[in-house]
Amino acid sequence: MRSIHALGLGLFFFACLSASRVHAQDTGNGFLFRTPAGEVSFRGGFDRASAGSDVFAFTVQELTLSQHDFSGLTFTTDVDKTLTQRLDIRISFGISQSTTPSEFRDFVDNNRNPIEQTTVFMRVPVTASLKAYLAGPGRSIGHFAWVPSRYAPYVGGGGGAMWYRFEQEGDFIDFATTKVFRDRFVSEGFTPTVQAFAGTDVSLSPRFALTVEGRYQWAQSHLSTDFSQFQPIDLSGFALTAGFSIRY
Repeated sequence: MRSIHALGLGLFFFACLSASRVHAQDTGNGFLFRTPAGEVSFRGGFDRASAGSDVFAFTVQELTLSQHDFSGLTFTTDVDKTLTQRLDIRISFGISQSTTPSEFRDFVDNNRNPIEQTTVFMRVPVTASLKAYLAGPGRSIGHFAWVPSRYAPYVGGGGGAMWYRFEQEGDFIDFATTKVFRDRFVSEGFTPTVQAFAGTDVSLSPRFALTVEGRYQWAQSHLSTDFSQFQPIDLSGFALTAGFSIRY
């Protein structure tokens, strides 16, 4: 996880550096004095996990969880680099996580207390994509001025790698002996992922914009030996996010 945190910090400092260039490149009355080289976006929202594999079905059946409990808040950073007037290349880093306490539905311990545990489901995709604007994000006036469009809808897609963790820690039942024991089960690792997205930028100024985006991500992975009796885990999900973008 240290490398993931380092990447996130690197993207944040890159965005701060890009924003600081505002002072070095003057902004006119509703225009920039050059065409932007790209933009950096920070967004937050909700990621609805598909949770379609049997490990989720078994967990919901045995514990006081529902399929919605594997969904959670998500945060995404995108760094776009302009290739042409309406086409960007995008590097994305995101994270979503749910942490949910539960207990066995049909069993209690010898003292009639609930048998409790906590389930953590985390996904961290790092991807590269192409982003295509459906209309020009702005227009040049002469050789030195660029005026942003009020609305700039876009679509895109790409792929990369996703790190995930599925963890359950607490008290469990040995169904062969009905004894209660304490343990921690974990499956984690990297797996390929692909994604498709659509959104729009709403310009607030030549330099800043609000951004709203919907993104669907496909991924699955074989589980570790702690969950070896299950089929590959479904890591797919749909995220709806909103935030702000900084043109640089």
